[in-house]
Amino acid sequence: MTTQFILSGYVEVAIAQAVYDKLEDGTFTGRIPACKGVIAFASTLRECENELRSTLEDWILLGLKLGHSLPVINSIDLNKEPTLESMDTV
Repeated sequence: MTTQFILSGYVEVAIAQAVYDKLEDGTFTGRIPACKGVIAFASTLRECENELRSTLEDWILLGLKLGHSLPVINSIDLNKEPTLESMDTV
């Protein structure tokens, strides 16, 4: 049986869709087009990716807490109600 970490999978797939640009001042910006408002700025590309990942994680958690509809990315839908297994299976 394979363990699936849906939130981690969502983050990884979303980060893979990120778009990065180098700005005129030599710094970087990153965004995830499917996730409106998820954007980051940093001095290096690596820092920008890390900042973008952190921003995305915060955006997801806040969206879930507030009941916002999150985009379905690569067939991963965080909007579904979780299904709980019976305690008899434990």
